[in-house]
Amino acid sequence: MAERLIDLRSDTVTKPSPAMREAMAKAEVGDDVFGEDPTVNQLQERVAALLGKEAALFVASGTMGNQVCLKVHTQPGDEVIAEQGSHMFNYETGGAAFLSSVQLHTVPGTHGAMTVGAIERAVRPAIYYMPRTRLICLENTHNRAGGTIYPITLIHEISTFAREHQIALHLDGARLWNASVATGIAPRDYASLFDSVSVCLSKGLGAPVGSVIVGSKEFIEEARHVRKILGGGMRQAGILAAAGLYALEHNIGRLREDHEKAAYLAAELSTIPGVEIDRESVQTNIIIMSVEKTGKQPAELLERLKKKGVLFSHGNFMGLRAVTHMDVSMEEVREAARAARDALA
Repeated sequence: MAERLIDLRSDTVTKPSPAMREAMAKAEVGDDVFGEDPTVNQLQERVAALLGKEAALFVASGTMGNQVCLKVHTQPGDEVIAEQGSHMFNYETGGAAFLSSVQLHTVPGTHGAMTVGAIERAVRPAIYYMPRTRLICLENTHNRAGGTIYPITLIHEISTFAREHQIALHLDGARLWNASVATGIAPRDYASLFDSVSVCLSKGLGAPVGSVIVGSKEFIEEARHVRKILGGGMRQAGILAAAGLYALEHNIGRLREDHEKAAYLAAELSTIPGVEIDRESVQTNIIIMSVEKTGKQPAELLERLKKKGVLFSHGNFMGLRAVTHMDVSMEEVREAARAARDALA
């Protein structure tokens, strides 16, 4: 077993830097349940401004952010349209059914993106014995599709369709920062097309905890109520919010470095016999690779990689995932590519 592991399982494994820890230690705090934590309030105001929305709410995780928004937008028995590979459908432990008593109507997409036509076919007719289509959820970037970017022209079309049919539109923007850096499109330009947006601070931006949701003042007021019901009312949370503020100030621009690392790693991995990567899907910092043609099971290959000092994770069926991030240097990525060749070939 290698002594040091190059951890490419996720960008969630990043750890706060010494400078971020210092900012956390110096944070002014108060009781956020009373709305009195100045650092939390500053973070919420900053994210609301960045995304061009009236208000924002700090929550413990991306899953909490999505589920709070889903709860506010829907009533029990409603239906929510989401892409079949979406995080909300695959990785939030059935939260939509458990917390909101709604069902998800999944639609296949290309590189994680649903077309307007596919969404239109999924919308229920206004017949009393059918569920009501209340919400459409998009994900940008799309995790399970390999960090792909939702084309903004397509989002415009979906947003127009949703408004015409009086259906709310939510964005799981956990990695919206990556999409913005890769395209040059400002986060507020993406967010302007949605009724609510969730963004994550603890992935590529390197904060230890937290996401933020944004929307209208009325929406966020109700979201605060739901957050409390879910046990998400935190007290002196400014210590955590300070990390988010530091991340927004220092770590957005450097995401392009993670994209460069992923492009290099994908190019190297794609030359290994039996490993297949859709290079068009490698648009940001996530690589999904099929290993079916190696004749080995993903679990076996993950163990081989670990013995070579590299950690990947399960992707989709017969697939592995690698995610580049700020705590893995380009030299370590090169080392990981060499180790992967030995482990997977």
